[in-house]
This record gives sequence, C-alpha cells and structure tokens, in this order.
Amino acid sequence: MATYMVEVSYTSEALNALIAKRQDRSGHINKVIEGLGGKSIGSWLAFGDHDLVMIIEMPNNVNAAALALAAAAGGSCKSVKTTPLLTIAQGLSALKKAGKSGYKPIAANRK
Repeated sequence: MATYMVEVSYTSEALNALIAKRQDRSGHINKVIEGLGGKSIGSWLAFGDHDLVMIIEMPNNVNAAALALAAAAGGSCKSVKTTPLLTIAQGLSALKKAGKSGYKPIAANRK
C-alpha cells in the first residue's frame, strides 16, 4: 500500500463547533479510510497552516483522492492537502531513474 500525508485546515465554523463541543472524530475518519481499503497510521492536531495532520496508507491514488474529495466536499474543511510519501528506498530508486531518464532542461548547454 502507498503512504500519504493528509493535511487538513478546518473552516472557522467547524473550529467553533469543535470548541463548543469537543469531539474525537478519529474513529469516524478511520472507518471512512478503512471503507476505502486503507489504514490510518496516526493523526495529530496541529496549529499553523493546518489543523490536523494524518499519515495513512491507501491501496492507490484513486482511493486517496476519494478520501480527499469526500472531506473537501463535506464543508467542514477549507483545505485538504494529500501528499504521497516515498520510503527512502523508493526515493533512491526514483533518483536513479531520474538520472537515466535522458531529460534535458530547456536552457541546457549544447555541446
């Protein structure tokens, strides 16, 4: 399964509702993730640009996108950012492939 970091920013209305009536939504969110074939690795409340950060595993990008779309469409989130994460081994493999890709930048020196 692929690993993703999901960063969520709530609307002010959602934050006001959570302040007025504190609730742990992780059980509900975990059921949604599992229903899409995934698994929650962990969730953290945060402050700054994002209010919630999750690390999840999903079978593929389509299922990860479905989670992001469902959360964004619900109206409680002003932003949902999903970032695919690579293991170090996967990153090293990508670096190797990039080096052999033959890509030349637009302003490449001509020899």
